[in-house]
Amino acid sequence: MKVFGRVTVFPIMPARISRLYELAYNLWWSWHPEARALYRKLDPGLWEEAGHNPVRFLSEVQPPLLEQAANDAVYLAHYDSVLRDFDHYMHPVAGETWFARTYPEMGNPVIAYFSAEFGLHEALPIYSGGLGILSGDHCKEASDLGLPFVGVGFLYPQGYFRQTVTREGAQEAYYDKLHFSEAPALAAIGPDGNEVMVQVELPGRRIYARVWKLQVGRITLYLMDTDVAPNAPHDRELSARLYGGDREMRISQEIVLGIGGVRALRALGITPAAWHINEGHAAFLNLERCRELVVSGLSFNEAREVVAANSLFTTHTPVPAGNDTFSYDLVDRYFGSYWSQLGISREQFMEVAREDHGWGPTYGMTVLALNLTGYHNGVSALHGEVSRRMWQFLWPGVDADEVPIDSITNGVHTPSWIAPEIDALFRRYLGEDWQDHVDEPALWKAITEIPDEALWQVHLERKNTLIEYARRHLSEHHLRLGEGAFQMAEFERMLNPDALTIGFARRFATYKRATLIFRDVERLKRIVNNPERPVQIIFAGKAHPADGPGKALIEQVYHFSRSDAFRGKVIFLENYDINMARYLVSGTDLWLNNPIRPHEASGTSGQKAALNGQPNFSVLDGWWAEGFNGKNGWAIGEDREYHDANAQDEADSLSLYQTLEELIIPTFYEQGADSVPHRWIALMKEAIRTCAPTFSMKRMVKEYTTRFYVPEIQQGLRIEQNRYEQARVLASWKEQVRKAWAGLELYAEGRREGQLSLGESIDMRAWARADNLRPEDFTIEVVYGEAKDDQATIQHTLPMEFIKRELDGSFRYELRLRPPASGSIAYGVRALPNHPALANKHEMGLIRWV
Repeated sequence: MKVFGRVTVFPIMPARISRLYELAYNLWWSWHPEARALYRKLDPGLWEEAGHNPVRFLSEVQPPLLEQAANDAVYLAHYDSVLRDFDHYMHPVAGETWFARTYPEMGNPVIAYFSAEFGLHEALPIYSGGLGILSGDHCKEASDLGLPFVGVGFLYPQGYFRQTVTREGAQEAYYDKLHFSEAPALAAIGPDGNEVMVQVELPGRRIYARVWKLQVGRITLYLMDTDVAPNAPHDRELSARLYGGDREMRISQEIVLGIGGVRALRALGITPAAWHINEGHAAFLNLERCRELVVSGLSFNEAREVVAANSLFTTHTPVPAGNDTFSYDLVDRYFGSYWSQLGISREQFMEVAREDHGWGPTYGMTVLALNLTGYHNGVSALHGEVSRRMWQFLWPGVDADEVPIDSITNGVHTPSWIAPEIDALFRRYLGEDWQDHVDEPALWKAITEIPDEALWQVHLERKNTLIEYARRHLSEHHLRLGEGAFQMAEFERMLNPDALTIGFARRFATYKRATLIFRDVERLKRIVNNPERPVQIIFAGKAHPADGPGKALIEQVYHFSRSDAFRGKVIFLENYDINMARYLVSGTDLWLNNPIRPHEASGTSGQKAALNGQPNFSVLDGWWAEGFNGKNGWAIGEDREYHDANAQDEADSLSLYQTLEELIIPTFYEQGADSVPHRWIALMKEAIRTCAPTFSMKRMVKEYTTRFYVPEIQQGLRIEQNRYEQARVLASWKEQVRKAWAGLELYAEGRREGQLSLGESIDMRAWARADNLRPEDFTIEVVYGEAKDDQATIQHTLPMEFIKRELDGSFRYELRLRPPASGSIAYGVRALPNHPALANKHEMGLIRWV
């Protein structure tokens, strides 16, 4: 038939267990296995068929099973226990959450978090990879810590694709319709009692988006969907798929996400006090906030000061090509009527996001985000360094090390990724409340108290669980491919529980080098087929449907897995998702990661593996450059970068093979008289001890809150006072300084070369002459650091003291420089704009050196 509508009909729920419905609509269950067990126990088979989705499950479960559970004392005891925990979580006593305890004076100022994808659970396939998983984990931890937090994004009806792999190894993409009536989502209701619908303007038309509400513990996600009337058919498809379509589709999606997202919050009556743009997809939101302020009477420059004051941008992409840019022609079409609402010209509008790497200017979303936010960060220490170099051109004259892009290293939401068996072990030896203290390094000293035998036994349980899962998965895959009985029997025996098992699961992007381990095929054959010390490798991952080279890597791995030399020793599991990831990060012995350094912004799969006791074997990139300590895993290659990709592949592959052969495999197979590999377990314990607290989402969100969210809120409150008086003053001052800066003259006197004894000093004097600038408009600094060859890094900064105005009109400054340590140092003198309302001293990108 031709479908006109679709509704989900639920059975009559016995009153005694009626709150199963309420629980199903709060994704709190996604990180509480005891809550998911309430559904699974009713009908384990249906739970699997329903994709672990409790809303769909409840629509299909047989009423007699519900009646039976409502009269089962054991089930009811479990039900009551879960609901008690749920109620206590949702309604904490005053001051119980971390945020309330730490910032009692703050009240509940809303933090709005915009992201193109949210990876919360496999039942909601609206994520593609690490960015989405991170966003989902961020939301869960914000809930756990009691942050006043909302998320904004898309509820994609077709989500990200379901992957199948053909007999030839080709990836095929299928888009399954997500029926919202079967999802834990409800229509968002505005203050007027009506469902919220927002609209944005696209070329020649207006497009509408319905807003859906997802409850994630204590926090709410508001996700938009354009598959509504009166949108035209092609506009109804706009939010259908994550990262689908052409450039017009992408800019349309990002307009709805950024501009529509702001309008959705306004329609809901939500006024955020801090805004977090998670990657550049949502950067248009600050243009919309500027537009609102311009309509209220501010100039664009004044509005951008207000907007930047309480905005944070997190960049995740360490290569220029990975950042969204749009041609000026496309921007003209989509924003031709918008810049006039900002009170600026086309040229000014383009300049706000202008990006030019030598092949012509484009409109860059990362540039737009950096220019309209006051706080910026990368997602690991190394990624922060890379980002400062990559975007240095926005702050001309500023050394890369001083570009105002900070870093907070990513983490993982511990309750979502800890294996139940590992959790039980930790509860026994670390305390029942260990998850409340996961970010406290002192807690993890007790990891040594866990007997090696106990940790190893739990690990073997998880390994066997993974092997059973992999065999089922392989059997289903190849049954679909029409394999015969002989081949099917092979899959039922595949994977040796005693063999060293390596996991490699992630997006199949070319820079992640999935096939690096196959660079010397003959050497790898010898490694995996050693009868005394066998090795097996499990691969999983998707390539973007438009990424031909990425799909070719999947094909190569699949061909190796089906070849005689690697059959049973290399396997590929299709359709990698959150559910599969939980098995892999807790069931393999070693986690492999070999991206091209420094292209991995952070990576978090290895953090999940370490949490569950797996040592990492990785290139020193992303988080592992910070996490590796020589005793908690192994490094591939050197702590450096290469100009020749082939030379890098060769060096890293040789390191990979040698480390496997000489260190990893011998350590794994070295067992004591009790058949327990104690040296390997020491590595497991060290991986847990060092990585579990440092790379937890609890540590990460606390850091975002302390370093960014709270300062944003405070600065936002200051700048809003007296009808944005501070913003008006600051915008006027910046305009004056920019005009006068070109005429600033700076010269100095001091020792240019020579020798000092430790304790001696250099008397420095400097003079600055500038029309239309006062001494309080700028600061004069002496900067110095260790000198190597002709290069010097700024390690110390000292402000010079203003002495007087000379007769010739110049301003005189003095400083006595006394180096604190011996060695060769270089120093310089510079002028920078200075104003108490600047977020940082390099905010304006103006600098003058002697």
